[in-house]
Amino acid sequence: MKITRLLAAALLVAATAACGDGAASGNADPQQKTIRLAYQAFPSGDLIVKNQGLLEKALPGYKITWTKFDSGASINTAFVAKSIDIAAIGSSPVARGLSAPLNIPYQVAFVLDVAGDNEALVARNGSGVTSIEALRGKKVATPFASTAHYSLLAALDRAGIKESELTIVDLEPQDIQAAWTRGDVDAAYSWLPSLDELKKTGKVLITSRELATAGKPTLDLGVVSTAFATAHPDAVDAWRKAEAQALDLIASDPAAASAAVGAELNISADDAKAQLAQGVFLKPGDLSSDEWLGTEAKVGKLAQNLLNAAEFLKAQQKIDSVPDLASVEKAIYVKGLPGVLS
Repeated sequence: MKITRLLAAALLVAATAACGDGAASGNADPQQKTIRLAYQAFPSGDLIVKNQGLLEKALPGYKITWTKFDSGASINTAFVAKSIDIAAIGSSPVARGLSAPLNIPYQVAFVLDVAGDNEALVARNGSGVTSIEALRGKKVATPFASTAHYSLLAALDRAGIKESELTIVDLEPQDIQAAWTRGDVDAAYSWLPSLDELKKTGKVLITSRELATAGKPTLDLGVVSTAFATAHPDAVDAWRKAEAQALDLIASDPAAASAAVGAELNISADDAKAQLAQGVFLKPGDLSSDEWLGTEAKVGKLAQNLLNAAEFLKAQQKIDSVPDLASVEKAIYVKGLPGVLS
């Protein structure tokens, strides 16, 4: 079996944690009232939950910690190391996580947003790139194993460009901005809030909204470790209710939602409002529909979406093998969903 860089890093983290104080030993004890959440700095309801302390209010008996991660790849590594319980993570990293060699035991329990114009491929002014086809021979940055990486590969495939015809470099969003300013890269596929900075001196070639229309949708998901969900189902329900509150706030009170997101991203409420408007946010009641998570009686189409992503990644030689649909459906956490979100 091929050992990928991500798996090797995960094994190293797990081994290091095992030698420490046991904090990364997992959270499968029902008596252990702690929740370790991983969040990312992109505009979403998850930032509202954090900013307003919605989960802390719902679960006063729990010790709740929030840790910032820069990408889904690092979150997958943390799940392998059993150092987090719940995370905001993109659908492409989840497809990788559910596939070999990682085979991470976690489940999708929420849809935070559907990628729209909040993720895009941008060419730097002065690079001479005005189309996706013009990327041949150029250097493009994106965070590897992210939804942006997946979308970049999909955009190249759609344009008939082989990955070997250009140089793709692995950079986190904040590092992309620095490389962009220095002129070290010709283009980048990234997400908000750094995407707005790239747009100021670049041209958008394609957005994730356009790729979704072309059959390659990406999403930001709420994922929970299977061990935690088994030991703390009530806490998972409380977390989903808090995320549903945040979605309701985005729809009903954009000013309050923007203020909360802006505070977390250290930007103005007006800028946060503009960034939130570029994403696609579901209504809480839609999550249990056939289009998304579904119900205990019938898992929704999100499972097929993740399987399609895994098949594409396998074709791109980014993962070793693809799980079957039944396995992916088991990774959709639908227990009590309609009642939780009603």
